[in-house]
Amino acid sequence: MPESLPILYVKTSCPWCSEAITYLTNNGVSFREKNVSQDRVAADEMEKKSGQTKAPVLDWYGKILADFGVIELKPFLMEQNVKLEDS
Repeated sequence: MPESLPILYVKTSCPWCSEAITYLTNNGVSFREKNVSQDRVAADEMEKKSGQTKAPVLDWYGKILADFGVIELKPFLMEQNVKLEDS
């Protein structure tokens, strides 16, 4: 059921976004990807949730991690009790 997955908002050609996608995928974490460079509705949604226009933004069931790199992503996921394959 994809609608129930966390949402990762990304921008085209964003290196931090690519790293986040790779990290989540490599660790078996399911998510829905929304590209705010191509989808104005998603961009508005991301800005409303995070209060900013920078990406990536992860909406983890209502908990928001905004403008992050992998170094911030791992502890955030661990706080949400996500089992990571590299841990």
